[in-house]
Amino acid sequence: MKFEVLDCGARIGHREVLGLALYEDFANEDLAPLPSSIALLASMQIPREKFKAKRGSTLVIPLADGETLCVVLAGLGGRECARPDDYRLAAYQIVRASAARGASSVALAVPEASERLVSRAIGEGTALARYRFEKYHSPDEDDRFVAPEDVTVLGGNLKSLYEGFAIGECQSYARDLANEPGNAIDPEVLEKTARGLALERGLKVKVIEGEQLSRDGLNALLSVGKGSAVPPRLIHLEYAPKSPVASVALVGKGITFDSGGLDIKPADSMVTMKGDKTGACVAMGAIKAAAELELPVALHAVIGAAENMPGGKAYRPDDVIRAYNGKTIEIINTDAEGRVTLADTLAYACAQNPDYVIDIATLTGACAVALGDTTAGLFTNDEKFADSFLAAASSSGERFWKLPMDDEHLRKKLKSPIADLVNSAGRYGGAITAAMFLENFVEKGKPWIHLDIAATDFVKEPYSYYIKGATAFSMRSIVAYLIALCEGGDK
Repeated sequence: MKFEVLDCGARIGHREVLGLALYEDFANEDLAPLPSSIALLASMQIPREKFKAKRGSTLVIPLADGETLCVVLAGLGGRECARPDDYRLAAYQIVRASAARGASSVALAVPEASERLVSRAIGEGTALARYRFEKYHSPDEDDRFVAPEDVTVLGGNLKSLYEGFAIGECQSYARDLANEPGNAIDPEVLEKTARGLALERGLKVKVIEGEQLSRDGLNALLSVGKGSAVPPRLIHLEYAPKSPVASVALVGKGITFDSGGLDIKPADSMVTMKGDKTGACVAMGAIKAAAELELPVALHAVIGAAENMPGGKAYRPDDVIRAYNGKTIEIINTDAEGRVTLADTLAYACAQNPDYVIDIATLTGACAVALGDTTAGLFTNDEKFADSFLAAASSSGERFWKLPMDDEHLRKKLKSPIADLVNSAGRYGGAITAAMFLENFVEKGKPWIHLDIAATDFVKEPYSYYIKGATAFSMRSIVAYLIALCEGGDK
């Protein structure tokens, strides 16, 4: 992938597709980055097509001859309220239109492109526009989709464009993993994938499996995976740069398929459960991005990989399990397995002594009911940490809402008469009680954030810059936070 930057004031000609992002209050003078003859044509087409440059709107103007196939106008919305995500979406729409027409080169004129966050957003939008998951489709002779390899940006910041593109490509890597079905990626294959990533990016890797899980006290993870023919395992990737400014543990839920176990799900609810490993995929994508960007922050990606299946050895309701940190869990519902695997992986991650811990999990339907399918839940034991994360995430275009963890009435519902905790505290406040459960496995005083992405990890219909399928939601925000942390944004 090659980015080229033109000086401000130049024109964006000599490319197969020309893209121009416009604010709602645009005038004909704002068409100046286009070649003069094309700008004149656009000025005539805009009123005919009633293009108002609303956020997310586009106008494609085909050209009859010459090397340029078409012009794509993308709306940014209001000038005064423009956010990095508006520029990300505009870049996505322009590059996506280019790819759909089989164009290998595209030029973009986007306002404020010289600003670092805007150029990063353009780079991310460019990468996201190239994404498709076509692995299992037969070749289509009529398919003209070509991922552009040559992108020119008027007035862009070259370093930030490449930085954003790398982040977007790592998100696509995570989406590819999450989109893979359960017969393609099981815990063993996820381990092999992690080992391949470690080899590619120079990461350390450690895997705990088999009898070693029990010897090391990882009984919660072991219990969840016992019903599957493919044994569970803990995967620990480590990125260790010289002189890191801080260390962060990313803990990913890696349920490669969730049938519900003995408390089996209805058939309709099992569809998309291949995506119950998305938290793990996000953690792997984020550590890949950190290594590619050579960020001076030490990272641990800790993944509890298991398949939650019914079987003769499956864990049962009423079982009592002792987790890695010694706390005992009474199993009320085997379909609340994610928090059980995270109990061990969180406690193990804390034992690595990171400065901060972030877990990512497709954890509760309750969070989807509370926040809908475009906003993830955020829970924390450290308000300063959460505020720093949210400040960095605000440029990512990913929406989070901080939910409370101070309701002692809800907390009491986690008490068990025969163990330290139950693994399910009932329907009401389910996202909150799940987070409260997890907090028991975080070292006291260790800054921790829990991201519940259960509603945002998969889209059923295309929207914004996502096509149907896995989104790897939260990966851009995590990397944005890591970048801010490296630059002193958490201090």
